[in-house]
Amino acid sequence: MGRGKIVIRRIDNSTSRQVTFSKRRNGLLKKAKELSILCDAEVGVIIFSSTSKLYNYASTRFDSALSRNLYLSFPRKVLTTHLFSTCKLWQKEATALRQQLQYLQECQRQLMGEELSSMSVNDLENLEHQLEMNLKGVRMKKENLLHRENLEFYQKIELIRKENSELKEKVLPECTLGLAKP
Repeated sequence: MGRGKIVIRRIDNSTSRQVTFSKRRNGLLKKAKELSILCDAEVGVIIFSSTSKLYNYASTRFDSALSRNLYLSFPRKVLTTHLFSTCKLWQKEATALRQQLQYLQECQRQLMGEELSSMSVNDLENLEHQLEMNLKGVRMKKENLLHRENLEFYQKIELIRKENSELKEKVLPECTLGLAKP
């Protein structure tokens, strides 16, 4: 006996809806893969869940087929304009990143004490203040590490003294017993 036909409508319970989505999504992706293999078809499936997660499947030649169809379906002028504007956008982005890199490299050289001749007195004072603050931070970190190492060292010394004392207590009675027997 087969299953009865269900009415296709929105599932109100969110948990049931999520479970149904997961099962049907996997089934749909499996069917797309089977169709691609069995029929040598170019198949692509894109699914967005209610939580905005993306699930997709594309056969091996789907990317080339999609780009070919996009190229054929849009007029060349539209594609050229879109590609040109995209290219200009990326060129602007690259220029901005180059300028940012150049600025950061110049700041690094100045922090390292190079190329100071182009700086004003005020800039040099700011740099000196920044270096002093950085030096204070380094000294504090060094002092904290040394303090921690000293504490560990003193704890080890105290542990060794305690072990030494315990050994003396064990060995001393045995030594006095050995001396008392003539």
